[in-house]
This record gives sequence, structure tokens and C-alpha cells, in this order.
Amino acid sequence: MSFTDKVKNEADELSGKAKQAVGRATDNESLVAKGEAQEAGAQARKAAEHVKDAGKDVKDAFS
Repeated sequence: MSFTDKVKNEADELSGKAKQAVGRATDNESLVAKGEAQEAGAQARKAAEHVKDAGKDVKDAFS
């Protein structure tokens, strides 16, 4: 995962958390749901990149 991708994923995750907090503070369930979805998407991308990185490590170990 490139540094740029890591920063984008972190920013997206933090943005999702902020949306959730604002949604809860204003009693806006739609904003809370959007924030949860945004955070989950960022976490999924991070997990996929970790799997990809682990696959590269295994490949390098056998090379």
C-alpha cells in the first residue's frame, strides 16, 4: 500500500467517524449511517491492502 493510499484511507475513516459524531449530536440518523458506511469502506480497503501486502511477503519468501 502506498503512503498516499494509507493517508487517503485514514482521512476517509476519520471523516466517517466525524460524520457519525455530528449525526449523533444533531440526531440525524442518515448522517450517522453515511459515516458508518464511509468508515467501513475505509477499513475494508485497509484490510484488503494488508492481505495484498501479506501475499507479496509470502511470494518474496519463496523467491
